[in-house]
Amino acid sequence: MIDLEIPAPGTLRMERLLDAPPATVWRYLTEASLREQWFSGGTDARAGEAVELVFDHDNLSADDVPYPAAYAEYKGAKGVERVLEFDPPRVFAISWDGGKEGVAKFELFEAEGDRTRLVLTHSGITGPGPLANFGGGWHSHLAVLQGVLRGEPVRDFWALHAQSEAKVAAAMAQSSTS
Repeated sequence: MIDLEIPAPGTLRMERLLDAPPATVWRYLTEASLREQWFSGGTDARAGEAVELVFDHDNLSADDVPYPAAYAEYKGAKGVERVLEFDPPRVFAISWDGGKEGVAKFELFEAEGDRTRLVLTHSGITGPGPLANFGGGWHSHLAVLQGVLRGEPVRDFWALHAQSEAKVAAAMAQSSTS
């Protein structure tokens, strides 16, 4: 299971084993009311349409945790992305920053024990700074999704995010020496 890799410049790849069948995980990717429990609210995703993402990370911590100053300006931020692939319950892909920061693609595979192997590939990221930012974000958001599906909430999303950023920095350093 690949926790985090940088297989090419501007590309992140992560795998997670989730304690739910693909149909359930699909709903957590595409239905706003479920997606906001681990990532962002907004609107439900539909094939070929725009999807609004509304970010309020207060919803991601079980404890009352303030936004760090570096991220406070993004509280309630909205983005409108395009659904590029929509093949329930196998493949879901959206543009990022109107396509300026590539594509985030989620692939779902059945796994033993009525679980799902999720593969996230975010490609087309414009540079090391955005790669580190997206890597830390995706790594921590997928951990929240794992916890939600296990019934084990994350106590402090921002502490998890800081750990994720450190992990991504280490992976970036490793990939630049390879």
